[in-house]
Amino acid sequence: MLNELKNFLRLIYQHKHLILSMAKREVARRYVGSFLGIVWTLIHPMMMIFVFWFVFSRGFRVQPVGDVPFVVWLTAGMAPWFLFADIINGSSMIIIEHANLIKKTLFPVQILPFIKLVSCSITHSIFLFLLLFLISSQHMSFSYYFIQFSYYFLALLIFSLGISWAISSLNVFVRDVGQMTAVIIQLGFWATPIFWNIDTMPPKIQLILKINPIFYIINGYRESFIYFIPFWDHPKHTAYFWTVTLFTFLGGAFIFKKLKPQFADAL
Repeated sequence: MLNELKNFLRLIYQHKHLILSMAKREVARRYVGSFLGIVWTLIHPMMMIFVFWFVFSRGFRVQPVGDVPFVVWLTAGMAPWFLFADIINGSSMIIIEHANLIKKTLFPVQILPFIKLVSCSITHSIFLFLLLFLISSQHMSFSYYFIQFSYYFLALLIFSLGISWAISSLNVFVRDVGQMTAVIIQLGFWATPIFWNIDTMPPKIQLILKINPIFYIINGYRESFIYFIPFWDHPKHTAYFWTVTLFTFLGGAFIFKKLKPQFADAL
C-alpha cells in the first residue's frame, strides 16, 4: 500500500499541469454564460453567511464563547464545511461526467477526484479571503496561528479524497449513491456545530457529536483564526481523526482500485 501511495503521488506530480488546467476549466464551467462569471464565487458565500448570520445572530440570538463576533465565528466554521460538501457532492459525478476520457484514452482515472479537490480549493480561497476581511473589519488580532489552518486544510483534503474515491467509483455502478450522498451531506450540515456552539450541549451529546471527523476540522479552523490554540493541545482527538482518516483514505483507494477496470464497460 505504501508503494501505491508513492506511485499516486508521483502520478500527481507528473500530471500537475493537466490537473491544474482541468481544475480551472471546471471552475470556469460552473459560470459559463453568466454575466458576472467568477464573481459568483464571492457572491455565493457572502449571501450564505449573511442569511445564517441574520437568522441565528439576530433571530435566535446565538452567541459563541468568548464574545467573538458571531459573523467571524460563523464564517470560520462554514469555510471548511462548504469545501468538504463541495468536494463530496461534486465527486459523486466526476467519473460519469468524464466518461469520454475513460472510454477513449489511456487517461489516469484516479486523478479525477483529485481534480475536484483542486477546483473546490480554488473557490475555498475566496471563502478564506472573506474570513480575513471580516477579521480585519471587526478589529480582531492577526496571528502567526493563521498559518496553522494549512494543517487542517490538508487534513480535510486527505479525508475527503478517500471518500471521493469511494463514492465516485460506486456511483458508476449504483447511481443512487450520488443521491444518497447529497442527503447525507444535508443532514450532516445540521448535525455539525457550524452555527451553534457544541458547549451548549450535554456532555454525552458532545461526545457523540465529536465522533464526526469534520468537527475536528471546523474546530481547528476556529482555533487557528480566532482562539489561537495549537493542534497538539488535543492529542486524543487528533489521534482519533487521523485513525479514521487513514482507514477512510485506504478504504477509498481500495474500492476505487477494485472497480476501476469495469468503469469503461459500465459507462
